Amino acid sequence: MFKKSNKQPQLDAFANVTAMLDGVANKQYNDGGHWHNQFREQIVMRIDESIYSVLYSESMGAPNASICTLIGMMILKESFGWSDSQLFEHCRFNLLVRSAIGLFNMNDSIPSESTYYLLRKRIYEYQRQSGEDLIANTFSNITRGQVREFEVNGRSIRMDSKLIGSNIAFFGRYELIHQTLCMFYKSLDKVAKSRIHATDMEQLQALCNEETGKTVYRSSREEITSRLQPIGILTYKMLKLFDGIKTQPFELLWRVFNEQYQITEDLRVELRPKEEISSSSVQSPHDPDSAYRNKAGEQVKGYSVNITESNSEGNLNLITNVIVDKANTPDKEFVEPAIVATTQVTGQKVEKVYADGAYQSPDNDAFCENIDMVFTGVQGAKSRFDLQITDQGLLVTDTQTSECQIAKLATKNKNSKEDRYFIISDHKKIYFGQSAIRAAMIRKTINQRSIKELHKRNNVEATIFQLAYHLRNKKSKYRTLIKQQIWATCRCLWINFVRILNYIKQTYQGTHICWQKSKKWGCFIPKTFTFLKHFPIPLAFLFLIIFFPKNIEIVTIRKCHF
Repeated sequence: MFKKSNKQPQLDAFANVTAMLDGVANKQYNDGGHWHNQFREQIVMRIDESIYSVLYSESMGAPNASICTLIGMMILKESFGWSDSQLFEHCRFNLLVRSAIGLFNMNDSIPSESTYYLLRKRIYEYQRQSGEDLIANTFSNITRGQVREFEVNGRSIRMDSKLIGSNIAFFGRYELIHQTLCMFYKSLDKVAKSRIHATDMEQLQALCNEETGKTVYRSSREEITSRLQPIGILTYKMLKLFDGIKTQPFELLWRVFNEQYQITEDLRVELRPKEEISSSSVQSPHDPDSAYRNKAGEQVKGYSVNITESNSEGNLNLITNVIVDKANTPDKEFVEPAIVATTQVTGQKVEKVYADGAYQSPDNDAFCENIDMVFTGVQGAKSRFDLQITDQGLLVTDTQTSECQIAKLATKNKNSKEDRYFIISDHKKIYFGQSAIRAAMIRKTINQRSIKELHKRNNVEATIFQLAYHLRNKKSKYRTLIKQQIWATCRCLWINFVRILNYIKQTYQGTHICWQKSKKWGCFIPKTFTFLKHFPIPLAFLFLIIFFPKNIEIVTIRKCHF
């Protein structure tokens, strides 16, 4: 049964931590600017628990543990790169961590491990069934509040992506097919296994006892190919025999078989040529969501993470959106959803976007018509010919010979939808399509921009570095798309929090804070007037107006961030 947390818990007179600490320890624990107090105010207290009510029954069952505490634990785990055991150890014995998740008394108990894992499981299952990402919604709600409070400018943004490897081994075709078939066989119960023919049963048991890594190491390419044929036939038999079973291992086996094999007209099983296998095909039976990509010689089997953040000079910049998709997803597909999500979070219209050349595409031109897209480059090598649209037509300049000529309109092919132009150079026809013309226009625009403006995108790479700070060999410790998305979202929440923490320290450095818990309004005053911290805020402000009117411009009263 769903129950909201009490965000203003009572302090135990005998067990509250503040009463047990003295001196420097007490001062640091109660310091409103310290990270644990700020984490609680900026992250935990901003969590809207009501969106998680869909995971619980309205009338049956025991009340749930504090959602704020559990989500805060998930964020802290990814923030510090802890294991699950380290997370629970810190939450039980680290006073600052306990304070960060809202536990102020020594006798306050944290949610048990089973409760923590059950919530994560429910979040996964709910997203798999409904498609709604509750953690992403939490990120949007928290960031929206932070943007409003700190007046973040979201009209100018920048974005970049990074490939993240999944927690899987690099399987070849033989290992992939072998492992998938064995996983399906092991998922069958005794009744289902009794339906398998004795000969096929012996072959399956032999495959399960085989160490594929050693087989691949000791065998030649021809021997491995010859082994794939009988495994394909055996797989086809299993698919026909258990056609009525709609379990996840069966569906995965069916997918792998269709990706790796084909049925001929005379009903023979043949291995597909490797050129026909898509990069979206299954890379490992342990993570069917992952995909393959070779980017600039970097081979990755996993996912692509796209980060979008605000871009304003001298002000606080926050991550406004994070998208995780399969590794073979091109960057250009992130542009529209990232801008839409940023607009929803900031409530401001995006006017300028800084990105590298991988994000430019004709498919985004209509959506980005009123947005200044600042690209730092264009994919592909620079053309020998410079193109320029003039009143006379398409002017083509040969950069090697400086020869200029007006291109002629080429005859359209039957399947051609766009106009093409051509010139005659070195007694050969050279054609220019709309993509070439568009690339030339973008290069001209890039050359006209200042170096300072083009470099504004670079800082997002530091954000990417912080996102992947705890990764080993650029690989995540998670599998499946949903878990990767939750990991990335938690990391981005922490990055935003650290930026806010540093921003507050820099903005109010050299000032002293005096505030009332009941109204959360503070008076920021110079250290020379620290004696005023013992007075109510209105009296302190009145004192300064009467006796120190010349100093009143350096005193501000505003909503307190602590």
